[in-house]
Amino acid sequence: MTALPRRLLLGAGLGLPFVGRALAQQDIGRAASFIQTTGQDLVAAINDTRSDLATRRLRVAAVLRKAVDIEGVGRFILGRWWRQATPQEQAEYVKLFEETLICNLSARFGEYQGVRFSLGRSQQRTEDDVLVNTIIERPNSAPFALDWRVGEVGGQPKVVDVIAEGTSLRLTQRSEYSAVIQQNNGSVAALLAAMKRQIQQLAAREQGAR
Repeated sequence: MTALPRRLLLGAGLGLPFVGRALAQQDIGRAASFIQTTGQDLVAAINDTRSDLATRRLRVAAVLRKAVDIEGVGRFILGRWWRQATPQEQAEYVKLFEETLICNLSARFGEYQGVRFSLGRSQQRTEDDVLVNTIIERPNSAPFALDWRVGEVGGQPKVVDVIAEGTSLRLTQRSEYSAVIQQNNGSVAALLAAMKRQIQQLAAREQGAR
């Protein structure tokens, strides 16, 4: 069985593989403001050393749940395998996908202590989404750029993709998940098992960072 790769959040492009559902036309100013607020909230949670790890994790989880259309993201990444999954597998997959996003960041709080970000240029990418550029800075590391695609989902702005070094992370994650399923004769259950192991590994790393 091929283990799922460990993705970095706020490192190799936040590790957030996003896509939205049917999107309404997006406003550039609103999209930039949304990314500004989301980024500030994440940075504040990561840098809040006065709070314990569990509290900071809860804050990060709340930000991600608000910023991400988790079910829509997960369904895109699972692709054609979503239709082959049972309703129970679909529900478990969405739950595990959300937990993976949260654990990926909380397990690396120490690495990102002191992280800062700033907004760059925003531009209309298509009639459905806006591309917002940001610069991420960490102590003792070179700054790097992240481009956030923001769309309108259910009347609210949501991140629908993150582009790092020209690579769409939603497409990368889709390829990786599909590979795990294909290597296990089309078994969605095998992917769920791999995701559980990944979460356990990240949780152990998080505990070690206390």
